[in-house]
Amino acid sequence: MAARAALRTTHARLLRHYRSRRSAPTSALVHAPHPYARAFGLVCVVLLGAWLGLLIVGSVRTPVGPMDTSMTLRPSLNGGTKINVSPLGALELDSHTAPIRLDVDVDQLDPVRAQALVEHPERITGLQDEITQDVADGTRDLALRSCVAVVSGATALGLAVYRRPRRALAAGGLALALLGAAGVSAYATWNPKSVLEPKFSGLLSSAPSVVGNARSIVSEFDVYQKELARLVTNVTKLYDAASTLPTYQPDPGTMRVLHVSDIHLNPAAWEIIRSLVEQYRIDLIIDSGDTMDHGTAAENGFLDPISDLGAPYVWVRGNHDSPVTQRYLEGLRNVHVLDEGRAVTVAGLRVAGTGDPQFTPDRSVLAAGDDAERAAGARLAASLAAQARAGTPADIAVAHNPVAAQETDGRVPLVLAGHVHRRVNKLLPEGTRLKIEGSTGGGGLRALEKDEPEKVHASVLYLDRDTRRLQAWDEITLGGLGLTTAEVSRHVVEENPGTAPSGSPSGSPSGTPTGSSSGSPAGPPSGTPSADRSAGPAGSPASPVRRPAPARSP
Repeated sequence: MAARAALRTTHARLLRHYRSRRSAPTSALVHAPHPYARAFGLVCVVLLGAWLGLLIVGSVRTPVGPMDTSMTLRPSLNGGTKINVSPLGALELDSHTAPIRLDVDVDQLDPVRAQALVEHPERITGLQDEITQDVADGTRDLALRSCVAVVSGATALGLAVYRRPRRALAAGGLALALLGAAGVSAYATWNPKSVLEPKFSGLLSSAPSVVGNARSIVSEFDVYQKELARLVTNVTKLYDAASTLPTYQPDPGTMRVLHVSDIHLNPAAWEIIRSLVEQYRIDLIIDSGDTMDHGTAAENGFLDPISDLGAPYVWVRGNHDSPVTQRYLEGLRNVHVLDEGRAVTVAGLRVAGTGDPQFTPDRSVLAAGDDAERAAGARLAASLAAQARAGTPADIAVAHNPVAAQETDGRVPLVLAGHVHRRVNKLLPEGTRLKIEGSTGGGGLRALEKDEPEKVHASVLYLDRDTRRLQAWDEITLGGLGLTTAEVSRHVVEENPGTAPSGSPSGSPSGTPTGSSSGSPAGPPSGTPSADRSAGPAGSPASPVRRPAPARSP
Protein backbone atom coordinates (compact mmCIF):
# COMPACT_ATOMS: atom_id res chain seq x y z
CA MET A 1 0.00 0.00 0.00
CA ALA A 2 2.80 2.36 0.88
CA ALA A 3 4.46 1.72 -2.47
CA ARG A 4 1.23 2.39 -4.31
CA ALA A 5 0.72 5.65 -2.43
CA ALA A 6 4.26 6.77 -3.23
CA LEU A 7 3.71 5.97 -6.88
CA ARG A 8 0.49 8.03 -6.97
CA THR A 9 2.31 10.93 -5.28
CA THR A 10 5.15 10.84 -7.80
CA HIS A 11 2.68 10.65 -10.70
CA ALA A 12 0.81 13.67 -9.36
CA ARG A 13 4.02 15.66 -9.05
CA LEU A 14 5.08 14.82 -12.58
CA LEU A 15 1.63 15.75 -13.90
CA ARG A 16 1.71 19.12 -12.13
CA HIS A 17 5.19 19.77 -13.42
CA TYR A 18 4.19 18.92 -16.99
CA ARG A 19 1.07 21.07 -16.80
CA SER A 20 3.08 23.98 -15.40
CA ARG A 21 5.53 23.71 -18.31
CA ARG A 22 2.69 23.72 -20.85
CA SER A 23 0.95 26.64 -19.22
CA ALA A 24 4.18 28.74 -19.04
CA PRO A 25 3.97 31.81 -21.35
CA THR A 26 5.97 31.68 -24.59
CA SER A 27 7.52 35.04 -23.76
CA ALA A 28 9.52 33.29 -21.07
CA LEU A 29 11.21 31.22 -23.76
CA VAL A 30 11.95 34.20 -26.11
CA HIS A 31 14.14 37.13 -25.01
CA ALA A 32 12.39 40.50 -25.42
CA PRO A 33 14.33 42.86 -27.73
CA HIS A 34 16.46 45.54 -26.06
CA PRO A 35 14.76 48.99 -26.03
CA TYR A 36 17.76 50.58 -27.78
CA ALA A 37 17.65 47.95 -30.52
CA ARG A 38 13.92 48.57 -31.02
CA ALA A 39 14.52 52.33 -31.21
CA PHE A 40 17.40 51.88 -33.65
CA GLY A 41 15.28 49.64 -35.86
CA LEU A 42 12.45 52.18 -35.84
CA VAL A 43 14.81 55.00 -36.82
CA CYS A 44 16.22 52.91 -39.69
CA VAL A 45 12.68 52.19 -40.93
CA VAL A 46 11.77 55.88 -40.68
CA LEU A 47 14.87 57.10 -42.53
CA LEU A 48 14.58 54.51 -45.28
CA GLY A 49 10.87 55.12 -45.70
CA ALA A 50 11.30 58.90 -45.78
CA TRP A 51 14.07 58.60 -48.37
CA LEU A 52 11.94 56.33 -50.55
CA GLY A 53 9.02 58.73 -50.23
CA LEU A 54 11.15 61.70 -51.34
CA LEU A 55 12.61 59.64 -54.17
CA ILE A 56 9.23 58.55 -55.51
CA VAL A 57 6.89 61.49 -54.94
CA GLY A 58 9.00 64.27 -53.43
CA SER A 59 9.80 66.19 -56.61
CA VAL A 60 7.97 69.31 -57.79
CA ARG A 61 8.01 70.46 -61.41
CA THR A 62 7.55 74.18 -61.71
CA PRO A 63 8.12 76.82 -64.42
CA VAL A 64 10.72 79.44 -63.50
CA GLY A 65 10.50 82.19 -66.08
CA PRO A 66 11.08 80.62 -69.50
CA MET A 67 12.65 77.50 -67.90
CA ASP A 68 11.02 74.25 -66.79
CA THR A 69 12.63 73.07 -63.56
CA SER A 70 12.34 70.26 -61.02
CA MET A 71 12.90 70.90 -57.30
CA THR A 72 13.64 68.04 -54.91
CA LEU A 73 14.78 67.59 -51.32
CA ARG A 74 17.42 64.91 -50.83
CA PRO A 75 19.08 63.48 -47.69
CA SER A 76 22.58 64.89 -47.31
CA LEU A 77 25.37 65.00 -44.76
CA ASN A 78 26.36 68.60 -45.58
CA GLY A 79 23.19 70.25 -46.87
CA GLY A 80 23.47 73.07 -49.41
CA THR A 81 21.83 73.63 -52.78
CA LYS A 82 22.75 72.04 -56.09
CA ILE A 83 21.54 73.55 -59.36
CA ASN A 84 21.93 71.17 -62.29
CA VAL A 85 22.13 73.00 -65.63
CA SER A 86 22.12 70.21 -68.17
CA PRO A 87 24.17 69.80 -70.31
CA LEU A 88 26.49 72.53 -69.06
CA GLY A 89 27.18 71.29 -65.54
CA ALA A 90 26.10 72.06 -61.98
CA LEU A 91 26.34 74.87 -59.44
CA GLU A 92 26.81 74.02 -55.77
CA LEU A 93 25.88 76.63 -53.15
CA ASP A 94 26.69 76.45 -49.46
CA SER A 95 23.22 77.77 -48.67
CA HIS A 96 22.52 75.96 -45.39
CA THR A 97 23.79 73.27 -43.03
CA ALA A 98 21.22 70.52 -42.46
CA PRO A 99 20.76 66.82 -43.30
CA ILE A 100 18.76 67.78 -46.41
CA ARG A 101 19.89 69.23 -49.75
CA LEU A 102 17.84 71.17 -52.26
CA ASP A 103 18.30 69.95 -55.83
CA VAL A 104 17.12 72.22 -58.65
CA ASP A 105 17.24 70.63 -62.11
CA VAL A 106 16.92 73.05 -65.01
CA ASP A 107 15.32 70.64 -67.45
CA GLN A 108 14.62 72.63 -70.60
CA LEU A 109 13.86 75.99 -72.06
CA ASP A 110 10.22 76.46 -73.02
CA PRO A 111 10.40 77.72 -76.64
CA VAL A 112 7.01 79.46 -76.42
CA ARG A 113 7.89 81.53 -73.33
CA ALA A 114 11.40 82.20 -74.65
CA GLN A 115 10.06 83.35 -78.01
CA ALA A 116 7.65 85.68 -76.22
CA LEU A 117 10.63 87.33 -74.51
CA VAL A 118 12.41 87.68 -77.83
CA GLU A 119 9.38 89.26 -79.49
CA HIS A 120 8.59 91.52 -76.53
CA PRO A 121 11.92 92.64 -75.02
CA GLU A 122 10.10 94.98 -72.62
CA ARG A 123 9.05 91.89 -70.64
CA ILE A 124 12.66 91.22 -69.66
CA THR A 125 12.51 94.15 -67.21
CA GLY A 126 9.79 92.35 -65.24
CA LEU A 127 11.36 88.92 -65.58
CA GLN A 128 13.23 89.27 -62.27
CA ASP A 129 10.03 89.65 -60.23
CA GLU A 130 8.30 86.90 -62.19
CA ILE A 131 11.11 84.43 -61.57
CA THR A 132 11.27 85.36 -57.88
CA GLN A 133 7.56 84.63 -57.53
CA ASP A 134 7.95 81.36 -59.46
CA VAL A 135 10.75 80.24 -57.12
CA ALA A 136 8.68 81.15 -54.04
CA ASP A 137 5.65 79.22 -55.33
CA GLY A 138 7.77 76.21 -56.19
CA THR A 139 9.42 76.24 -52.76
CA ARG A 140 6.06 76.23 -50.99
CA ASP A 141 4.78 73.37 -53.14
CA LEU A 142 8.01 71.47 -52.50
CA ALA A 143 7.72 71.89 -48.72
CA LEU A 144 4.13 70.57 -48.71
CA ARG A 145 4.87 67.67 -51.04
CA SER A 146 7.99 66.73 -49.06
CA CYS A 147 5.98 66.52 -45.82
CA VAL A 148 3.45 64.25 -47.50
CA ALA A 149 6.23 62.18 -49.11
CA VAL A 150 8.22 61.48 -45.93
CA VAL A 151 5.12 60.72 -43.83
CA SER A 152 3.65 58.43 -46.49
CA GLY A 153 6.93 56.64 -47.13
CA ALA A 154 7.76 56.07 -43.45
CA THR A 155 4.17 54.98 -42.61
CA ALA A 156 3.99 52.55 -45.52
CA LEU A 157 7.34 50.97 -44.74
CA GLY A 158 6.50 50.82 -41.01
CA LEU A 159 3.26 49.00 -41.80
CA ALA A 160 5.11 46.55 -44.06
CA VAL A 161 7.78 45.83 -41.42
CA TYR A 162 5.79 45.84 -38.16
CA ARG A 163 2.29 44.99 -39.45
CA ARG A 164 0.85 47.10 -36.66
CA PRO A 165 -1.01 50.35 -37.43
CA ARG A 166 0.20 52.03 -34.22
CA ARG A 167 3.83 51.31 -35.05
CA ALA A 168 3.31 52.52 -38.62
CA LEU A 169 1.71 55.77 -37.44
CA ALA A 170 4.56 56.23 -34.97
CA ALA A 171 7.03 55.86 -37.85
CA GLY A 172 5.15 58.49 -39.88
CA GLY A 173 5.03 60.90 -36.96
CA LEU A 174 8.74 60.47 -36.28
CA ALA A 175 9.51 61.09 -39.98
CA LEU A 176 7.54 64.33 -39.88
CA ALA A 177 9.35 65.39 -36.70
CA LEU A 178 12.76 64.68 -38.26
CA LEU A 179 11.86 66.66 -41.39
CA GLY A 180 10.69 69.53 -39.20
CA ALA A 181 13.96 69.47 -37.24
CA ALA A 182 15.93 69.46 -40.50
CA GLY A 183 13.86 72.42 -41.71
CA VAL A 184 14.57 74.34 -38.51
CA SER A 185 18.28 73.62 -38.87
CA ALA A 186 18.23 74.80 -42.49
CA TYR A 187 16.38 77.98 -41.50
CA ALA A 188 18.78 78.69 -38.64
CA THR A 189 21.85 78.28 -40.87
CA TRP A 190 20.38 79.84 -44.02
CA ASN A 191 23.00 81.84 -45.89
CA PRO A 192 21.40 84.10 -48.53
CA LYS A 193 24.84 85.20 -49.76
CA SER A 194 26.02 81.73 -50.68
CA VAL A 195 25.51 82.38 -54.38
CA LEU A 196 28.27 84.97 -54.21
CA GLU A 197 30.72 82.08 -54.06
CA PRO A 198 29.31 79.20 -56.12
CA LYS A 199 31.23 76.12 -57.13
CA PHE A 200 30.71 75.13 -60.77
CA SER A 201 31.50 71.72 -62.23
CA GLY A 202 30.93 70.77 -65.84
CA LEU A 203 31.91 72.20 -69.20
CA LEU A 204 34.66 74.74 -68.64
CA SER A 205 33.50 76.86 -71.59
CA SER A 206 30.20 77.51 -69.78
CA ALA A 207 31.70 78.64 -66.48
CA PRO A 208 32.04 82.41 -67.16
CA SER A 209 28.35 82.74 -68.00
CA VAL A 210 26.93 80.38 -65.39
CA VAL A 211 29.12 81.52 -62.49
CA GLY A 212 28.43 85.12 -63.43
CA ASN A 213 30.09 88.49 -63.54
CA ALA A 214 32.36 89.52 -60.67
CA ARG A 215 31.09 93.08 -60.31
CA SER A 216 27.42 92.07 -60.56
CA ILE A 217 27.86 89.32 -58.00
CA VAL A 218 29.62 91.61 -55.55
CA SER A 219 27.29 94.60 -55.83
CA GLU A 220 23.81 93.48 -56.90
CA PHE A 221 22.69 90.29 -55.12
CA ASP A 222 21.09 90.69 -51.72
CA VAL A 223 18.33 88.07 -51.40
CA TYR A 224 18.73 84.36 -52.08
CA GLN A 225 15.59 83.99 -54.18
CA LYS A 226 16.59 86.89 -56.40
CA GLU A 227 20.09 85.45 -56.69
CA LEU A 228 18.73 82.06 -57.73
CA ALA A 229 16.37 83.83 -60.11
CA ARG A 230 19.28 85.68 -61.71
CA LEU A 231 21.17 82.43 -62.15
CA VAL A 232 18.18 80.89 -63.91
CA THR A 233 17.87 84.02 -66.02
CA ASN A 234 21.52 83.72 -67.06
CA VAL A 235 20.99 80.09 -67.99
CA THR A 236 18.36 81.07 -70.55
CA LYS A 237 21.06 82.91 -72.45
CA LEU A 238 23.06 79.72 -72.93
CA TYR A 239 20.54 77.78 -75.00
CA ASP A 240 20.34 77.97 -78.77
CA ALA A 241 16.57 78.28 -78.65
CA ALA A 242 17.02 81.72 -77.12
CA SER A 243 20.08 82.75 -79.07
CA THR A 244 18.65 86.19 -79.76
CA LEU A 245 18.41 87.05 -76.07
CA PRO A 246 21.10 89.42 -74.75
CA THR A 247 24.35 87.47 -74.38
CA TYR A 248 26.82 87.57 -71.54
CA GLN A 249 29.17 90.54 -71.70
CA PRO A 250 32.15 91.05 -69.40
CA ASP A 251 31.86 94.07 -67.12
CA PRO A 252 34.05 96.84 -68.57
CA GLY A 253 34.84 98.01 -65.04
CA THR A 254 36.55 94.75 -64.05
CA MET A 255 40.11 93.82 -64.98
CA ARG A 256 40.82 90.11 -65.43
CA VAL A 257 44.18 88.60 -64.60
CA LEU A 258 44.97 84.92 -65.21
CA HIS A 259 47.46 83.54 -62.66
CA VAL A 260 49.34 80.42 -63.77
CA SER A 261 52.39 78.70 -62.29
CA ASP A 262 54.57 75.58 -62.41
CA ILE A 263 53.76 74.48 -65.95
CA HIS A 264 56.82 72.18 -65.96
CA LEU A 265 56.98 71.57 -69.72
CA ASN A 266 53.40 70.35 -70.09
CA PRO A 267 52.41 71.31 -73.66
CA ALA A 268 48.70 70.94 -72.83
CA ALA A 269 48.99 74.01 -70.61
CA TRP A 270 49.18 76.40 -73.57
CA GLU A 271 45.83 75.28 -74.98
CA ILE A 272 44.24 75.51 -71.53
CA ILE A 273 45.59 79.04 -71.07
CA ARG A 274 44.51 80.10 -74.54
CA SER A 275 41.01 78.78 -73.88
CA LEU A 276 40.77 80.62 -70.56
CA VAL A 277 41.98 83.86 -72.16
CA GLU A 278 39.19 83.65 -74.74
CA GLN A 279 36.41 82.57 -72.39
CA TYR A 280 37.16 85.00 -69.57
CA ARG A 281 38.35 87.92 -71.73
CA ILE A 282 41.66 87.96 -69.86
CA ASP A 283 43.57 91.27 -69.86
CA LEU A 284 46.86 89.97 -68.45
CA ILE A 285 48.56 86.63 -67.75
CA ILE A 286 50.97 86.36 -64.80
CA ASP A 287 53.23 83.30 -64.60
CA SER A 288 54.97 82.82 -61.25
CA GLY A 289 57.65 80.53 -62.61
CA ASP A 290 58.83 76.94 -63.13
CA THR A 291 57.66 77.02 -66.72
CA MET A 292 60.54 74.68 -67.59
CA ASP A 293 61.79 71.51 -65.94
CA HIS A 294 65.55 71.45 -66.52
CA GLY A 295 66.11 74.94 -67.94
CA THR A 296 68.20 73.76 -70.88
CA ALA A 297 68.48 75.57 -74.21
CA ALA A 298 66.93 72.53 -75.89
CA GLU A 299 63.69 73.24 -74.04
CA ASN A 300 63.41 76.85 -75.24
CA GLY A 301 61.19 76.02 -78.22
CA PHE A 302 58.50 75.00 -75.74
CA LEU A 303 58.06 78.70 -74.89
CA ASP A 304 57.21 79.92 -78.41
CA PRO A 305 53.37 79.68 -78.06
CA ILE A 306 53.44 82.35 -75.34
CA SER A 307 53.48 85.17 -77.91
CA ASP A 308 50.16 83.99 -79.40
CA LEU A 309 48.11 83.37 -76.25
CA GLY A 310 46.03 86.49 -76.81
CA ALA A 311 47.11 88.54 -73.76
CA PRO A 312 50.32 90.12 -72.44
CA TYR A 313 52.46 87.64 -70.48
CA VAL A 314 54.32 88.66 -67.29
CA TRP A 315 56.87 86.09 -66.10
CA VAL A 316 59.28 85.56 -63.21
CA ARG A 317 61.96 82.89 -63.02
CA GLY A 318 61.33 79.75 -60.95
CA ASN A 319 63.88 77.38 -59.47
CA HIS A 320 63.53 75.15 -62.59
CA ASP A 321 64.08 78.08 -64.98
CA SER A 322 67.65 78.95 -65.87
CA PRO A 323 69.19 82.27 -66.97
CA VAL A 324 69.18 80.72 -70.45
CA THR A 325 65.41 80.39 -70.20
CA GLN A 326 65.07 83.97 -68.99
CA ARG A 327 67.12 85.43 -71.83
CA TYR A 328 65.07 83.50 -74.39
CA LEU A 329 61.81 84.82 -72.96
CA GLU A 330 63.13 88.38 -72.97
CA GLY A 331 63.36 88.09 -76.76
CA LEU A 332 59.79 86.91 -77.27
CA ARG A 333 57.01 89.25 -78.40
CA ASN A 334 54.35 90.21 -75.85
CA VAL A 335 56.40 88.87 -72.89
CA HIS A 336 57.54 90.96 -69.90
CA VAL A 337 60.25 89.37 -67.75
CA LEU A 338 60.60 90.69 -64.18
CA ASP A 339 63.62 90.28 -61.94
CA GLU A 340 65.27 92.02 -58.98
CA GLY A 341 62.18 94.17 -58.32
CA ARG A 342 61.73 95.42 -61.89
CA ALA A 343 58.20 96.76 -62.52
CA VAL A 344 56.17 97.19 -65.69
CA THR A 345 52.75 98.69 -66.36
CA VAL A 346 50.73 96.33 -68.54
CA ALA A 347 46.99 96.43 -69.30
CA GLY A 348 46.55 99.19 -66.73
CA LEU A 349 48.23 97.26 -63.88
CA ARG A 350 51.66 97.89 -62.43
CA VAL A 351 53.39 94.59 -61.64
CA ALA A 352 56.78 94.13 -59.95
CA GLY A 353 58.60 90.87 -59.44
CA THR A 354 61.79 88.95 -58.89
CA GLY A 355 63.11 85.61 -60.08
CA ASP A 356 64.03 82.72 -57.85
CA PRO A 357 67.65 83.08 -56.68
CA GLN A 358 68.20 79.31 -56.92
CA PHE A 359 68.44 77.00 -59.92
CA THR A 360 67.99 73.57 -58.40
CA PRO A 361 68.49 71.32 -61.49
CA ASP A 362 72.16 72.31 -61.36
CA ARG A 363 73.40 69.58 -59.02
CA SER A 364 76.90 71.02 -58.97
CA VAL A 365 75.69 73.92 -56.80
CA LEU A 366 74.47 73.37 -53.27
CA ALA A 367 70.97 74.78 -52.75
CA ALA A 368 71.10 77.89 -50.57
CA GLY A 369 67.68 77.25 -49.01
CA ASP A 370 65.24 79.68 -47.46
CA ASP A 371 67.87 82.26 -46.50
CA ALA A 372 68.50 83.03 -50.17
CA GLU A 373 64.73 83.24 -50.77
CA ARG A 374 64.27 85.71 -47.91
CA ALA A 375 67.11 87.85 -49.23
CA ALA A 376 65.52 87.93 -52.70
CA GLY A 377 62.19 88.83 -51.12
CA ALA A 378 63.81 91.61 -49.13
CA ARG A 379 65.28 93.09 -52.32
CA LEU A 380 61.85 92.95 -53.94
CA ALA A 381 60.29 94.66 -50.90
CA ALA A 382 62.93 97.41 -51.04
CA SER A 383 62.18 97.97 -54.71
CA LEU A 384 58.44 98.17 -53.97
CA ALA A 385 59.10 100.79 -51.27
CA ALA A 386 61.26 102.83 -53.64
CA GLN A 387 58.59 102.75 -56.33
CA ALA A 388 55.94 103.87 -53.84
CA ARG A 389 58.14 106.82 -52.80
CA ALA A 390 58.57 107.71 -56.46
CA GLY A 391 54.79 107.88 -56.90
CA THR A 392 54.49 104.72 -59.02
CA PRO A 393 53.37 102.07 -56.50
CA ALA A 394 52.95 98.51 -57.68
CA ASP A 395 49.51 96.89 -57.68
CA ILE A 396 50.78 93.29 -57.73
CA ALA A 397 54.09 91.71 -56.77
CA VAL A 398 55.25 88.31 -58.06
CA ALA A 399 57.82 85.84 -56.73
CA HIS A 400 58.14 82.13 -57.35
CA ASN A 401 58.80 80.92 -53.81
CA PRO A 402 56.27 81.83 -51.07
CA VAL A 403 59.16 82.40 -48.66
CA ALA A 404 60.34 85.29 -50.83
CA ALA A 405 56.80 86.50 -51.47
CA GLN A 406 56.04 86.89 -47.76
CA GLU A 407 58.84 89.43 -47.42
CA THR A 408 56.71 91.93 -49.39
CA ASP A 409 54.08 92.12 -46.62
CA GLY A 410 52.94 95.71 -46.14
CA ARG A 411 54.52 96.91 -49.40
CA VAL A 412 51.86 95.87 -51.93
CA PRO A 413 48.17 94.91 -51.80
CA LEU A 414 48.61 91.54 -53.54
CA VAL A 415 51.55 89.18 -54.02
CA LEU A 416 51.46 86.03 -56.19
CA ALA A 417 53.62 82.92 -55.89
CA GLY A 418 53.77 79.23 -56.84
CA HIS A 419 56.39 76.50 -56.18
CA VAL A 420 54.48 74.31 -53.70
CA HIS A 421 51.96 72.88 -56.23
CA ARG A 422 48.95 73.64 -54.07
CA ARG A 423 46.66 76.61 -53.62
CA VAL A 424 46.96 78.86 -50.57
CA ASN A 425 45.15 82.13 -49.87
CA LYS A 426 46.49 84.04 -46.87
CA LEU A 427 46.19 87.56 -45.53
CA LEU A 428 49.62 88.46 -44.13
CA PRO A 429 49.99 90.37 -40.83
CA GLU A 430 50.65 93.76 -42.47
CA GLY A 431 47.66 93.50 -44.82
CA THR A 432 49.17 92.04 -48.01
CA ARG A 433 47.22 89.16 -49.52
CA LEU A 434 49.39 86.19 -50.53
CA LYS A 435 47.94 83.96 -53.24
CA ILE A 436 49.82 80.79 -54.13
CA GLU A 437 48.74 78.94 -57.27
CA GLY A 438 48.91 75.20 -57.86
CA SER A 439 50.52 73.61 -60.91
CA THR A 440 48.97 74.74 -64.22
CA GLY A 441 50.89 71.92 -65.86
CA GLY A 442 49.52 69.29 -63.50
CA GLY A 443 53.03 68.71 -62.18
CA GLY A 444 54.44 68.28 -65.69
CA LEU A 445 55.68 64.97 -67.03
CA ARG A 446 56.66 63.88 -63.53
CA ALA A 447 52.95 63.59 -62.74
CA LEU A 448 53.09 60.26 -64.62
CA GLU A 449 55.14 58.85 -61.76
CA LYS A 450 52.15 59.07 -59.39
CA ASP A 451 49.20 56.70 -59.13
CA GLU A 452 46.81 59.52 -60.07
CA PRO A 453 47.72 62.52 -62.25
CA GLU A 454 48.08 65.83 -60.43
CA LYS A 455 45.22 68.22 -61.16
CA VAL A 456 45.65 71.32 -63.31
CA HIS A 457 45.19 74.63 -61.47
CA ALA A 458 44.78 78.23 -62.57
CA SER A 459 42.95 81.25 -61.17
CA VAL A 460 41.17 84.23 -62.69
CA LEU A 461 41.60 87.37 -60.55
CA TYR A 462 39.04 90.18 -60.85
CA LEU A 463 40.36 93.67 -60.00
CA ASP A 464 38.57 97.00 -59.98
CA ARG A 465 39.71 99.07 -62.93
CA ASP A 466 39.69 102.32 -60.93
CA THR A 467 41.36 101.26 -57.69
CA ARG A 468 43.13 98.16 -59.07
CA ARG A 469 42.20 96.22 -55.93
CA LEU A 470 41.19 92.57 -55.87
CA GLN A 471 37.39 92.00 -55.84
CA ALA A 472 37.02 88.27 -56.33
CA TRP A 473 38.69 85.28 -57.90
CA ASP A 474 37.69 82.04 -59.64
CA GLU A 475 39.69 78.91 -58.84
CA ILE A 476 39.74 76.67 -61.92
CA THR A 477 40.60 73.00 -61.48
CA LEU A 478 40.89 70.47 -64.30
CA GLY A 479 41.14 66.72 -63.76
CA GLY A 480 44.75 65.97 -64.58
CA LEU A 481 46.11 64.57 -67.83
CA GLY A 482 42.72 63.32 -69.05
CA LEU A 483 41.04 66.70 -68.44
CA THR A 484 37.79 64.80 -67.90
CA THR A 485 36.47 67.13 -65.18
CA ALA A 486 36.32 70.87 -64.71
CA GLU A 487 35.46 72.82 -61.55
CA VAL A 488 35.20 76.57 -61.07
CA SER A 489 34.86 77.90 -57.53
CA ARG A 490 34.04 81.58 -56.91
CA HIS A 491 35.52 83.45 -53.92
CA VAL A 492 34.74 87.05 -52.97
CA VAL A 493 37.09 89.32 -51.05
CA GLU A 494 35.64 90.18 -47.69
CA GLU A 495 35.67 93.62 -46.16
CA ASN A 496 38.49 93.86 -43.67
CA PRO A 497 39.39 96.95 -41.62
CA GLY A 498 43.10 96.18 -41.83
CA THR A 499 45.89 98.58 -42.52
CA ALA A 500 46.59 99.36 -46.13
CA PRO A 501 50.03 98.32 -47.32
CA SER A 502 52.31 101.22 -48.06
CA GLY A 503 52.14 102.05 -51.70
CA SER A 504 48.51 101.00 -52.00
CA PRO A 505 47.09 102.84 -54.99
CA SER A 506 43.84 103.70 -53.27
CA GLY A 507 44.81 103.94 -49.64
CA SER A 508 41.76 101.88 -48.72
CA PRO A 509 42.00 99.17 -46.10
CA SER A 510 43.77 96.06 -47.21
CA GLY A 511 41.44 93.28 -48.13
CA THR A 512 38.49 95.64 -48.64
CA PRO A 513 36.85 94.86 -51.95
CA THR A 514 35.96 97.59 -54.34
CA GLY A 515 33.00 95.81 -55.79
CA SER A 516 32.17 98.62 -58.18
CA SER A 517 33.26 102.04 -59.22
CA SER A 518 32.66 105.10 -57.08
CA GLY A 519 29.15 105.42 -55.73
CA SER A 520 28.22 101.74 -55.85
CA PRO A 521 28.25 99.22 -53.03
CA ALA A 522 31.67 98.05 -52.01
CA GLY A 523 30.79 94.41 -51.60
CA PRO A 524 28.99 91.84 -49.51
CA PRO A 525 28.57 92.27 -45.78
CA SER A 526 31.36 91.09 -43.59
CA GLY A 527 30.88 87.50 -42.64
CA THR A 528 30.20 86.07 -46.07
CA PRO A 529 31.63 82.58 -45.91
CA SER A 530 33.86 81.07 -48.48
CA ALA A 531 32.35 78.55 -50.81
CA ASP A 532 35.03 76.10 -49.76
CA ARG A 533 34.76 75.51 -46.01
CA SER A 534 38.17 73.90 -45.87
CA ALA A 535 39.77 77.01 -47.32
CA GLY A 536 38.45 79.27 -44.58
CA PRO A 537 36.64 82.56 -45.05
CA ALA A 538 37.65 84.65 -47.99
CA GLY A 539 39.62 87.58 -46.75
CA SER A 540 41.14 85.62 -43.90
CA PRO A 541 43.96 83.12 -43.86
CA ALA A 542 42.78 80.05 -45.69
CA SER A 543 45.36 77.89 -43.97
CA PRO A 544 48.79 78.63 -42.58
CA VAL A 545 51.43 78.97 -45.22
CA ARG A 546 54.10 76.44 -44.36
CA ARG A 547 57.53 77.68 -45.21
CA PRO A 548 58.82 75.25 -47.82
CA ALA A 549 61.74 73.17 -46.68
CA PRO A 550 64.99 73.88 -48.49
CA ALA A 551 64.40 70.91 -50.74
CA ARG A 552 65.87 71.13 -54.17
CA SER A 553 62.55 71.20 -55.96
CA PRO A 554 58.97 70.31 -55.99
